Amino acid sequence: MGILYGMVARGLVVLAEFSSIAQTNANTMARKILDKLPRGNDDSNSSYSHDRYIFHVKRTDGLTVLCMADDATERRIPFAFLEDIHQRFVKTYGRAIHTAAPYAMNEEFSRILSQQMDHYSNDPNADRLNRLQGEMSHVRSVMIDNIDKVLQRGDRLALLVEKTSTLQGNTIRFRRQTHRFRNTLWWRNFKLKATLILIFLIFIYIGLALFCHGLLLPSCSK
Repeated sequence: MGILYGMVARGLVVLAEFSSIAQTNANTMARKILDKLPRGNDDSNSSYSHDRYIFHVKRTDGLTVLCMADDATERRIPFAFLEDIHQRFVKTYGRAIHTAAPYAMNEEFSRILSQQMDHYSNDPNADRLNRLQGEMSHVRSVMIDNIDKVLQRGDRLALLVEKTSTLQGNTIRFRRQTHRFRNTLWWRNFKLKATLILIFLIFIYIGLALFCHGLLLPSCSK
């Protein structure tokens, strides 16, 4: 049979509800449970037995989500349903939840209650989804714990950042020095080549001058 009744309330103010069976006193029992819940906005999960049914209650941030399931339904499925309904309700109505009148969201949200009650009661993947969500929640908790540990080593991170900055600065200075060294070598090679070319030209000039002078000497002696 699964989940048979669902309700969303702010304190004692019922904002939306839906029952999949006509003849039941689920709404009456749900209001009695709301009245017995401790006042305040403390988050909590609880379950109450009545005849062949179990009422499951989830309170989060002042919003109470309640459902009734038969006693054969495993507890994790109703609470997966309650978590799903809470997220959908908050996402849909936001701040309006805090000031809404009784049954203000019933016309629209009762359909969502009906759909999700059927899903969690009859779809075998609903339980698998719950397990997957639990695994994801565990992974998220591990990641948060690891981040906390890293933040606790903030001094080491600061030292690492400082060393990284120093290394980057040294790398930039090394590149600049390498560039200057290459420029210096290039100028030295250029000057050396220019000097050698100049000397070579001077030797050629001297050789040509001596050659021409040797040709002119015989004619002058006549």
